[in-house]
Amino acid sequence: MKRAPIFPPPQFPPVKLRAFQRMPPAVFPAVMGLFGLGLALRRGAAVIGYPPALAEMVLGAVSLLWVFTTFGYLLKLRQRPAVIMEDLAILPGRAGLAAMSLGVFLLAATMLPYSAAAAEVLLFAGLAVHAVLAVLIALALVRGPAEGRHVTPVWHLNFVGFIIAGLVAGPLGYVGLGEAVLIGTGGGAAIVWAVSLVQLIKRVPPAPLRPLLAIHLAPAALLGTVAHLSGMNTLATGFALLGGVILLVLVGSARWITASGFSALWAAFTFPLASYAGLLLILAARDDIWVWPGLAVLIAAIGIVPLIAVKVFQAWSKGMLAQKTNAATA
Repeated sequence: MKRAPIFPPPQFPPVKLRAFQRMPPAVFPAVMGLFGLGLALRRGAAVIGYPPALAEMVLGAVSLLWVFTTFGYLLKLRQRPAVIMEDLAILPGRAGLAAMSLGVFLLAATMLPYSAAAAEVLLFAGLAVHAVLAVLIALALVRGPAEGRHVTPVWHLNFVGFIIAGLVAGPLGYVGLGEAVLIGTGGGAAIVWAVSLVQLIKRVPPAPLRPLLAIHLAPAALLGTVAHLSGMNTLATGFALLGGVILLVLVGSARWITASGFSALWAAFTFPLASYAGLLLILAARDDIWVWPGLAVLIAAIGIVPLIAVKVFQAWSKGMLAQKTNAATA
């Protein structure tokens, strides 16, 4: 007769974790989405005519939120530095920590109208931080199981995310840097798009991972925005059209993509949608044909981005987010 497995008795009283000891990286994509919404609102103020202060209040609040959450993860890292490699070993951790480091670029874009010097410092700090993180992610992929090395939409965040630096580089006068980022990340995005399309044709992704497909919209939106800032208006229009195709496919597949119900991965809907709204609105300042599409996508972002962010932060406050995303413990 087979004996029943013996499990250790539950510890009593239960172990109490230190502050931020299991800080979940999965909170950062939601913060990134809020950043994107604030920047889109800033671009829309001149086109639509609402008070610019609305966007600045949103960006101010999100900046504080990013500082708080990043400080929380740094406290976790201080308790046990090796925990970062454990977080990077899993997909939500790689997405979350990439979103955290890309927040440095988004903070630079937020600060740009107020202090060019601060934006410049943040720009180069962001390049350094994200470069280090990209190396650590590559190392985690090499050390991990072979099945974890296939290309996913999260690679856009991990390796193509440098494109966000272009939002600041050109306006600060680093035109060459902005163009180099545009060319380099454009090639990277094309590779990820192509490989992902082949993978999607060959096999159906598991339902819980399908929300990540929305990330494919972000590079088109950001490449188009940086191209516009670099004076490449035809290229910017091309990326806007490409983004429109991707968005229409995502909307048409919405029921299939969301089949598994809400999870922290729904934060993947936030930043791409807000970024695409920003691209359409920046083009609308030059050509009225983009005004109504830009307004429609902005309204959708206003309705979707905060709602998802609130649900993610509620899960964090209840202690569920770390558990559901398998966050490492320091």
